[in-house]
Amino acid sequence: MVTEKWAVAALRVFLVVLFGVLVVFQTLSLPGGIAYHTQQNPHDAPLRWPLTAIAVFLVLCVEVVLVATWKLLTLVKKDRIFTPASLKWVDAIVWSVAAAWLVVVGMLVFVGFNADDPGMPMLLFLVTVAITVLGLVLVVMRALLRQATALRSDLEAVI
Repeated sequence: MVTEKWAVAALRVFLVVLFGVLVVFQTLSLPGGIAYHTQQNPHDAPLRWPLTAIAVFLVLCVEVVLVATWKLLTLVKKDRIFTPASLKWVDAIVWSVAAAWLVVVGMLVFVGFNADDPGMPMLLFLVTVAITVLGLVLVVMRALLRQATALRSDLEAVI
């Protein structure tokens, strides 16, 4: 139990740090880096705003996952993780991963048809497969959470 409390506290600290870093990247680093790239490579200038929007959106998806994880940690701390309230936060994570997956697949299709070399399409394919695996694992974990919640509700009804 002590290890669980320590792990939850440490995870919360790192979630806050990661969220802060992501906000800096989302608002300063990514838009600035993309603007610099398009200034240095004028032939990429039409991609500045679409790439900026995509980058900001993908970071937003990660931020949603972090907030939902924080909420789930709160439920763990209160020993309420096996309640229907936890399912909405898991759903938020699943939908955020699904939204990111759609965007990355769209990028893969666009880049795949327009690339001169296979490097970027292969990288996007790798990211797409990784997000697919993550999303499917989350769907399975959500099903396990739902089953555990139902079992706990049944057990509490009997007791």
